[in-house]
Amino acid sequence: MTVSHEAMTASTERRAWSTSGYLIFVAFLALLALTIWRIVAFAGSNPADDEVFGFVVSTGLMTVALVILASGFYMIQPNQAAAITLFGSYRGTDRNTGLRWVWPWMGKTKISVRANNLVSERIKVNDLRGNPIEMAAQVVWRVVDTAQALYDVDDYKAFVVVQIEAAVRTIGSRYPYDDFTHAEVTLRGNHDEVGAELRKELIARLTMAGITVDECGFTHLAYAQEIAGAMLRRQQAEAVIAARTKLVEGAVTMVEMALTQLSEKDVVHLDDERKAAMVSNLMVVLCGERDTQPVVNAGSLY
Repeated sequence: MTVSHEAMTASTERRAWSTSGYLIFVAFLALLALTIWRIVAFAGSNPADDEVFGFVVSTGLMTVALVILASGFYMIQPNQAAAITLFGSYRGTDRNTGLRWVWPWMGKTKISVRANNLVSERIKVNDLRGNPIEMAAQVVWRVVDTAQALYDVDDYKAFVVVQIEAAVRTIGSRYPYDDFTHAEVTLRGNHDEVGAELRKELIARLTMAGITVDECGFTHLAYAQEIAGAMLRRQQAEAVIAARTKLVEGAVTMVEMALTQLSEKDVVHLDDERKAAMVSNLMVVLCGERDTQPVVNAGSLY
C-alpha cells in the first residue's frame, strides 16, 4: 500500500501565542510583594471573623495566581524553538528568544533549529557496474519545520541517519565509481555534480520531517577490500594502455611531419623501402622505453 506524501505530512508549523516573560515576571513580583504585605498587615491587626474569612479567600486566590504565573515561564535560547500544545493538540511554535510565558496548562517542547553536522558510517554499495565500493557522507542539516519534525516522524534524528544511508546507497548505485575514458559522470571524478545530486536526494527524503540539507559531500569513497587489488591492477593496465595510445599517436604525427618536411624541402629522396626503414627507426626511437643508441653509418647509404 502506497501512502502519498501529502497524506503523511499532516503538521505544518505556525506561530504560537505567547508573551514576554519579563512583563509577567514584573507582575509576579508585584503580586508577590502585595501578598506578603497583606499577610504581614493582617498578622499585625485584630480582625473580625468575617474579615478573617475574606482574608483567607483573597490570599488563597492570590496564591493560586502566583502559582499560575510562576508555572508559565520558559526560556528559549538563540536558534531554538518551543512547540506549544494544548491537551495534545498542536497550537503553534514560539521562536522568540529570551524569557517567555504561556498558560501553565499548555505543554512546551523545545527543539533545536541549529545546523547539525553528521558523518555517516561507511557502508558497502554496488556501483552502476556492479562493483562493490565503500562510501561515507558528511551532511549538514537543520530543522526548518518544527511541527513536522516533532509530530510527523517518531524520532527525527534517527530518521535523518537512516535516510542519509538510503540516499548514499541510491546515489552510489546510480553512477560508476570510475571511468578512465572520462565519458561518464563518475563518483570519483565528479564530486561537485554527484554531491549536488546527493543533496537533492536528501532534501526530497527529509522534507516530510521538516528538515533541509545545507551541505553534503563524500568523506570516504573507495573500492571494497575484496576487489581493491584487482581494480588497482586494472587501473594501472588502463593507464598504461592510454599512455601507449597517446605515445603512438604523437609518434605517428612526428614521423609524418618529418617525411613531409624532407620531401617539401628536397633534402633527400627516399623510395618506399627506405621510407619504411626510416619510419621503423623513428618509431623505435620515439616509442621505445629505453634510451636509444645511435649507430653512425660511415659507408654508403645503400
